[in-house]
Amino acid sequence: MKNILCLLAVLFLYTAASSQNSLTGTITSKTNNEPLIATVYIPQLEKGTVADFDGNYELKNIPDGKYNVVISSLGYATISKKINFSNNEIVPENFQMEESAVEMEEVIVSTPFHKLQSDNVMKVDRISTDDLNSSGAVTLADGIKNIAGVDLITTGTGIGKPVIRGLSSNRVLTYTQGVRLENQQFGDEHGLGVNEAGIESIEVIKGPASLLYGSDALGGVLYLNPERFALSGETHGDLSSTYFSNTLGTSTNLGVKTSGEKLKFLTRGSYSTFSDYKAGTAYRVTNTRFNEKDLKAGVQYAGAKFKSTLRYNYNRSNIGIAEEIGEQTHSKDLQLPFQEIDNHILSFDNTLFFNNSSLDVKAGYLFNDRREFEDDPALAALRLKLNTFNYDVKYNLPELGKFETIVGLQGMFQNNKNEGEEILIPNANTTDIGVLATSHYHLEKVDLQAGIRFDSRKIESEAARNPLDVDFIPALNKTFTSFTAALGAKLDLVENLSARINFASGFRAPNLAELTSNGVHEGTNRYERGNANLTNEQNFQTDISLEYRNEHVEFFANGFYNVVNNYIFISPTNETIDDTQVYDYLQNDATLYGGEFGFHLHPHPLDWLHLESSFETVTGKLNNDVYLPLIPANSIRNTFRVELHDGKIRKFSSAFVTLDNTFDQKNISDFETRTGGYSLLSTGIESSFQLQKIVLKLGINGTNLTDKEYTSHLSRFKPDGIFNIGRSINVNLKLEI
Repeated sequence: MKNILCLLAVLFLYTAASSQNSLTGTITSKTNNEPLIATVYIPQLEKGTVADFDGNYELKNIPDGKYNVVISSLGYATISKKINFSNNEIVPENFQMEESAVEMEEVIVSTPFHKLQSDNVMKVDRISTDDLNSSGAVTLADGIKNIAGVDLITTGTGIGKPVIRGLSSNRVLTYTQGVRLENQQFGDEHGLGVNEAGIESIEVIKGPASLLYGSDALGGVLYLNPERFALSGETHGDLSSTYFSNTLGTSTNLGVKTSGEKLKFLTRGSYSTFSDYKAGTAYRVTNTRFNEKDLKAGVQYAGAKFKSTLRYNYNRSNIGIAEEIGEQTHSKDLQLPFQEIDNHILSFDNTLFFNNSSLDVKAGYLFNDRREFEDDPALAALRLKLNTFNYDVKYNLPELGKFETIVGLQGMFQNNKNEGEEILIPNANTTDIGVLATSHYHLEKVDLQAGIRFDSRKIESEAARNPLDVDFIPALNKTFTSFTAALGAKLDLVENLSARINFASGFRAPNLAELTSNGVHEGTNRYERGNANLTNEQNFQTDISLEYRNEHVEFFANGFYNVVNNYIFISPTNETIDDTQVYDYLQNDATLYGGEFGFHLHPHPLDWLHLESSFETVTGKLNNDVYLPLIPANSIRNTFRVELHDGKIRKFSSAFVTLDNTFDQKNISDFETRTGGYSLLSTGIESSFQLQKIVLKLGINGTNLTDKEYTSHLSRFKPDGIFNIGRSINVNLKLEI
């Protein structure tokens, strides 16, 4: 690592004397040859510009190399073209764009070759946080359940854990600022700990991604893309605030960013506070109140041969722990018991550009300080401190014909320490190391991608408690290893119709809770007993998808079949300790299967009209035909949406009506109960206005408009008969300069 830092310093100084290339040209409409105000962006360099009113553009200071240049404009099909730059040349390139009612495509960052989704071998879903906020989402976690195939295990409105095709917790890996998020995610009552302010978009890989990310990506990846820096020579600021009627909550954030030709800077702060949520007309759920403070900052330097980005995120969450329906109040002051959680995320991302290749070096440091207060607001009964350092080194080899190849080294060192009276998991160190290689082969109508990886994870834990007591936890020293591989293809079958087929294996080493637990877990009200003999979960998944797209309609059908060997699950026993039922961690082979299906109708020339519908289903079983727990119920989502563009003062307006239908969940595990189906209606409208240099955005939306009293199958309040959140009318105001 020391040698790498020295190399980076030398190249940093070298950039001042290095020559660079330029890209220049015009962007016009293919239909009438009129100039377009479009964005020109090179994702790998994070560098872009906007064409002027005459369609002219110029992008300067481009290092030598071959890069994908992405041209995008609202109402037109996105263009992605690979262009080679060398020898301080000015590259002329004119683009003609075709009109399209389809939303602008974005480059997928979570996959290794950074292509548009239409060119990607893996099926990846992407949604912007602006869209999540427009739908009335209270938190970032609350919003992602709008993606087909994604759901949420909830503890009130303040805690949510993503579920991808029936898999959750340590089987779903979250990435933020380009580094893996580690925040004691083994606990059901442990949320993401990331605020949506400063997050530009969310990408979801639904299926094994161990090839790219190692252990814990067995079920999928939630990839949070931080907001981009401003384009060169621009300065922007924005202030937004949202009011939520159900919780009497407010969420406010302020951001500023400015960019020169080589140096860029941004910062954003936010504060949110909520009272207890109201469950229909019945009651407020006592102590589901929470508040959150969040600060994000970033600086980037881009030279001729070198790009470096430093980002920092601090998040403080104070979350009430609901136990029973008690005093009905609008208070936002925390009451016992509650959690107080600090998350610090520091990431350092560097890219070295060579003539025909590049080297990416990422390092991350994360500190999670989780405190739980039960009887004394000044003394934490439970305190877990988690320090994590991770690194990711990837070398993009020179292209060989139509082959693109990446080789990489990834690793992590993690230390977990207890400082409270209660112990859920012992003090421990975890060390990961993984090596990988993956290649992409491009033909005119076929794209192929394949890769292989080896991982090793070592877990060393200390003994905890008195050896003579029943809740003694012995020391542990175990190493888990695995090979994983992936093979996929995208085929253009006929005009407008494409297919993807992917085969991928994944693995997950058992976590500390599964290996070492021995005691009452207050958050789940059960005595959990770990199993030191647990082995890797290993899975193999087949994905098949079809997509059809023309100027009037889009259709997709995704199917998957996932075989998981040595699936780890918790099971009740007939034993009790301290008057609490004992649950053991066991293993058995399991199978999950299902898919997502949908269409999007946007009839031309009525491009402002959109009708969207999607259906998702997943079934999970152990080999003994017992259903897996926490599997989302089948659901259908229908949305009618109108979008209007380009007024003189009103720049954009949209309105939507959505009906979510969730079916009965009858396929339940041994310790679950059936959950009835329900329908939720939501609607919203928003507009943006250009007032000289200020853009004003106004929006109002309503969720659960019928004030339906219902309980989600994935709600942790379900065993207590507590309903989910009722009607909420939400108002948003945003100013951009």
